[in-house]
Amino acid sequence: MANNLEFATILQTELDRQMLAESTTGWMDQNAGKVIYNGGANIKVPTINMDGLADYDREKGFPAGSVTLSYQDYTMTQDRGRTFMLDAMDINETNFIANATNVAAEFQRLHVIPEVDSYRYSKLAAIAKAGGRMVGGTAITADNIYGMLLDDIAAVQDAVGSVQLVITMSTLTAALMSKSKELSRSLDLVDFSRGEIQTKVKGIDGNAILSVPSARFKTEYLFKDEAAGGGFAPTDAAKNILWQIYPRTLPIGLCKTDKLRIFEPDTNQTADAWKIDYRKYHDLLVLKQQEASMLVRIAEAVA
Repeated sequence: MANNLEFATILQTELDRQMLAESTTGWMDQNAGKVIYNGGANIKVPTINMDGLADYDREKGFPAGSVTLSYQDYTMTQDRGRTFMLDAMDINETNFIANATNVAAEFQRLHVIPEVDSYRYSKLAAIAKAGGRMVGGTAITADNIYGMLLDDIAAVQDAVGSVQLVITMSTLTAALMSKSKELSRSLDLVDFSRGEIQTKVKGIDGNAILSVPSARFKTEYLFKDEAAGGGFAPTDAAKNILWQIYPRTLPIGLCKTDKLRIFEPDTNQTADAWKIDYRKYHDLLVLKQQEASMLVRIAEAVA
């Protein structure tokens, strides 16, 4: 007979797979490979500092240089959670995992994944705005989208050089892009991976283009507490993002289902029901030295 720890392990594995597959920002989690999780919301982010080139001396030889690897402590700002009850009259141990997985997966699909995506895109927009890397106020049409997109790609490449970029674009903007004869002729297929998932996506000059629902592509959101009913929504000041352009390695997605606890009906003191506690820490980081290596275009003027 399985115990609660085994149930939780199986369920969490399935939920982690779903997050990676269905989140439009799941690929950003691959950039967190060198981040050290200390438990809970605490992490350590590595930073490497080194000296640049200097003149070679024919008598003294190579100039000495130093490399410093340091770790910065960071606390993820998004600490979110919910608890669910599955009545014991409807579920027994033999079908608990199947039903609990369905409930938890639907919860992630409808609430968690959209919230994590929206938070990440809005934080990238905030970083771009603070660094003077946000533009807007020009109406996008099928006639001008090709030139504007090429100009924005060039602006990022001018800062980072020849590296693979990711162009994240609202679904509505992507639909407009398909109407551009110039742009549609320039599109190619680009290999793109999300963890173990390998796909081909549209791209331009080898740079991947990913689409995201426009509801998740605003500059500001309010992430509500329990008193406000939970969930999230755009703020009154939120602007519509048309696209974001950055090197694939720039956004560091942090996402950890830290607590997934399961209590049997006989253990649950609240009700005769299976109790599932779901807690997720998440955040997004951009290293300080890379903040200028991005560009965000919004529909409205930049205030």
